[in-house]
Amino acid sequence: MLSKLTKILKARAVIMLGDKLVKLAAGAVLTILLARMLGAAELGVFAIVMAWSAFLVPIGSMGLNNIVVRRMQQQPSSESAMSLLYTAVALRLATALLAALVAIALFCWFYPELMQGHTAIAIPMLFVLQSFFGLLLFEFYLNYQGTFRSLALVKIAITCVSFAAKLALLIHGYGIASLIWMTSVEFLLVGLSQYLLFRRRQQPWQDSSTTWPGFSFRYVRLAQAKALLKRSSWLWLSGIVSVIYLKIDLVMLGAMAGTEQAGLYAAASRLSELWYVFPATLAARYYPDMLKAYQHSWPGYLARLRRFAGIFLAAAIVIALVMTAASHWLIPGLFGAEFTPAIAVLQIHIWAGCFIFVRYLISQHLVITEQEPLSLLSHGIAALLNVGLNWWLIPIMGIQGAAWATLIAYAYASFFFLFFSATTRKQLWQVLNKRAVATAKDLE
Repeated sequence: MLSKLTKILKARAVIMLGDKLVKLAAGAVLTILLARMLGAAELGVFAIVMAWSAFLVPIGSMGLNNIVVRRMQQQPSSESAMSLLYTAVALRLATALLAALVAIALFCWFYPELMQGHTAIAIPMLFVLQSFFGLLLFEFYLNYQGTFRSLALVKIAITCVSFAAKLALLIHGYGIASLIWMTSVEFLLVGLSQYLLFRRRQQPWQDSSTTWPGFSFRYVRLAQAKALLKRSSWLWLSGIVSVIYLKIDLVMLGAMAGTEQAGLYAAASRLSELWYVFPATLAARYYPDMLKAYQHSWPGYLARLRRFAGIFLAAAIVIALVMTAASHWLIPGLFGAEFTPAIAVLQIHIWAGCFIFVRYLISQHLVITEQEPLSLLSHGIAALLNVGLNWWLIPIMGIQGAAWATLIAYAYASFFFLFFSATTRKQLWQVLNKRAVATAKDLE
């Protein structure tokens, strides 16, 4: 029994999930403490800043996470693969820094009242230091080479130290600006740690007898940069619009209803979004397996996709039922009586997870089958849908209107868009139909 438990704890998916769970747990506890100690308005300010920070993630990643590793496999030599990886990292760093500067300018325009005092320095620093997330591409490469445990453990350690520092700052009476500063330092440390682990743990590329030298801009190749930009453009834009439809509700609430209402909404959405770590981590863990299954046979790939989709959806439904039933005591118990209006938000928002869970697998499927334009189209329409619904429903229903807008937009972007393309309709039928899986021969 002990040996089996040890084997489970060392499993890649469990280790990767542990990293995500620690980070989300720390974020949830911090949200609760902010609500208890500083109130809904201050929680709203912090949530709005972090929502803007979330906008920068897909811009900096450029949709290159899975594409780079896949294209590296196609390179004729170790040197070519190395330059491709370093070119992609350079692109991410440059794009993230440029995006940070644009975000600072826009934030000053939309929220001039927040760009005063200590936050006037802390917020720009957060956006700038987040550009170091460009180095996380080294983590995806190490995952491809089979290194998971050390990467996850280092990130867990950084999260714990950062959380302890934030907790100490709150206890000693420091405000939102100090928490933003600490988050900035955490971004920097995470990025640098993944690069340092790459230098320490990387293995020779395929048949190469030596490991690669450290990252340098002299290895950047313009031709490879152009090819990467062309190949990733659909996923890049899709990622940007996906964050818009995922986070625009909070941003619009802050602008239309005030930071206090944004704080109430942030409390409920935090509890709802906590569960997204499971499909995100498992989808990333099983992406190589799905890719190999696709390369081996289409029927086998469909069978695996159907099995994963069933597991993800069943888990989401169970979570939604439990959270809906528990919301009446969960919200007041965690955040206080002041947050009672957030109960209805949680009861609506939690059901969006049923669609989000499945969307993680669908996103992997679109990449594997090279249907990235559909990902962009689905996210783009969902972003417009979410903005329009929030604009309409927030003045009428307040924070509940924002929750309904989110649920509808998630449902379209995660599932219902599949019905508007002949290819995805056919593939959806094949996934749902066991006989179709058994007899499918190819993508055509």
